[in-house]
Amino acid sequence: MERGTDKDAAARMIAKNAAEIINKMDGVHLINLGIGVPSQISDFITNENIYLHVENGMIGIGPLAAGDQIDMQCINAGRQPVMEIEGSVYIDSSEAFGMVRGGHVSMTVLGSFQVDQEGNIANWINPKGSQLGVGGAMDLVKGANMVVIAMTHTNEGKPKLVKKCTLPITAYHEADVVITELGIFYFEEGTVILKKIAPDTTIEYIRSVTEIDFETADPPGFMIV
Repeated sequence: MERGTDKDAAARMIAKNAAEIINKMDGVHLINLGIGVPSQISDFITNENIYLHVENGMIGIGPLAAGDQIDMQCINAGRQPVMEIEGSVYIDSSEAFGMVRGGHVSMTVLGSFQVDQEGNIANWINPKGSQLGVGGAMDLVKGANMVVIAMTHTNEGKPKLVKKCTLPITAYHEADVVITELGIFYFEEGTVILKKIAPDTTIEYIRSVTEIDFETADPPGFMIV
C-alpha cells in the first residue's frame, strides 16, 4: 500500500530515517539542513557529536521550537523557530557559506522536486511554482562531502525519482542517497540500490511509482516509522 497520503506523517518518517543515518556517524560532523522536510531532522538528532548548520548563520541548532520556546531571532533556513543546544554559535551568513565552499560540511540534507537516474538534482526552482530563487542549494550540493535528498516519493501522483529531470538542474551527478516515505536509495558508481523499504509497502509497489531503474538489497532492511 502507499504511504504518504498523510503528508505530515510522511515528512516525519523521512526525517526520522535521515536522522538515523546522521546519528550513526562516527566523530564530530557539521551537517547542513535545508528547508522543507529536512528542517524536521533536528527533532531526532541524538548524537552529541553532530552540529547542525544552516546557511543563515546558526551552527548547533536544536529541535523546532513551539509555544513559549519560540524566539524569532533563533531560526533555521526556512525561517522556522528552533531551539539552541549547548555550544550553539551564530556567524555571518557569508561565513556559513564559506564553511560550505571550503569543504567543511560533512553532509547536506536537502529537499528536491526531482532526482534522476544519473543522480542529477532539480531542486532550486519549479517554473510553474512560486519559489523565491536559488538559495544555497547550488553551493551545498557541490561543497558538502555527501548529499542526501529527503523528499516525498511522488507529487500529485507523479514520480519524483525520474529517468531524466525535466526541471532546471541544480547539479549533475551529486545525489548520494535519496530518502522517501517508501524507501532509501543509494547511488553507487552508476547503480541505484534500494536498501530499505517502508514496512507496509512492497518492492513491486515502489517500482510502480518510480521511473528510475534500481537494484534491491538482498534482503532490504526496513525503515523507521
